[in-house]
Formats: sequence, C-alpha cells, structure tokens
Amino acid sequence: MTPEPSARAFKDELYGQFARIGKCLSSDKRLELLHLLSQGPKSVEKLAKGTEMSVANVSRHLQVLLDARLVKFSKQGTYVIYTLENPEILGFLNSLWRLSESQLAEVTRIKTNFMNSFEEIQTLSLHEVLNKVEDGSIILLDVRPAEEFEAGHIPGAISVPMEELDTYLQGLSKDTRIAAYCRGPYCIFSTQAVEKMQQEGFTAFRIEEGVYEWGQTQ
Repeated sequence: MTPEPSARAFKDELYGQFARIGKCLSSDKRLELLHLLSQGPKSVEKLAKGTEMSVANVSRHLQVLLDARLVKFSKQGTYVIYTLENPEILGFLNSLWRLSESQLAEVTRIKTNFMNSFEEIQTLSLHEVLNKVEDGSIILLDVRPAEEFEAGHIPGAISVPMEELDTYLQGLSKDTRIAAYCRGPYCIFSTQAVEKMQQEGFTAFRIEEGVYEWGQTQ
C-alpha cells in the first residue's frame, strides 16, 4: 500500500513548484523578454535587438524561461522563433505590471519623470480615439514593428513602424489629426512618435493603452 503523503510534504512540493516561476521572474531582463514576446513571436536576433543584449545573453535567459515553461520555440528555416507558452501568461504579466505600479511608488515616479520631459504631449484615452476614428476625424497609428502589428492590432489602426514614420508623414496633409499607440503603458514608441509628429507640424496625441488593454474591453 502506498503511504499517504503528509500535509507538510504536499505543501513543500507544491510551493516548490510555484517558486520555479518566481525564481525565473527575478531578472529584469527576463521580464523584458516576456514583455516583448507578449506582443508576438520573435526570433532570438529580434529579441537581442529589442533588449540591446547580445544573442548569447538572450539565449541564456530564454533557456531559463524554457525551463520554467513560460516560453516555447519553433524553427523557421535557420531561425529559432520564440512565443509565450500559454496565453494566460499575458494576463499574468499585465497583472504584475499593475500590481507593481500599485504597490511600488518608484514605478509611478519613473513614469512621471519620463513623461515630464515631454510636456507638450497630450494623451487621449483609447475610447476617445476609437470614437474619432469611427467618425473619420483622426487616424490611428500602430508604431510597433510590423510583425507585432500582424500578430494582433486594434481595429482601424494603420501599421507605421517607427523607422517608417518620416516617410509616412510626407504623404499627409498637416491638418491631419493623428493618434499613436504602441505596446501599452510602459512603451515609449508612441511618445517618441507623437513628439516627432508635433515637430513636423501635425496635431498628434499619445494613447497609453495597447492591444491587450483594447482586448480587455471587448
């Protein structure tokens, strides 16, 4: 007869498994990699470029994420493509961001200090912008990389990655009103894009929300 496990042994084993995830998330670099992967599949090379790490360092961090079963990979030709292992991880990450901002005053301070350096930039809510898109009074730009737009985007948005923004603006009338979004509340692409558009004489607005936040309203 198999001996009945003790309550203590059960708890030790269970919380030991939970701790695998916690230990994996103890790295700021791995959290950044997960954030990038929450926007869509990416090669090791794309992740290295996005995080400004070497391919070797990214690969080491990805191995830890693999061991904790937070990511998975497939091969496309000579490239290894990584994705989140489970859609629930996306919700977990966004809960972590919100909890951190709620509990750690430093998060709000960092955001505020960054935005204070862009005093002329106005922010509209996604709800406001979608209403204006519907009546044709504003255009909505997704300034993330094209592959992230292809993985999922807000309906009505136009894909204009940051490196293509200058060229795109050349074809617009200066009286065009524009709103831009990127990867959510902690992404700086939309802020940089709006600053650029204002310098070029456009009326432009930043949207703090991203695709995940839009999805939560559906």
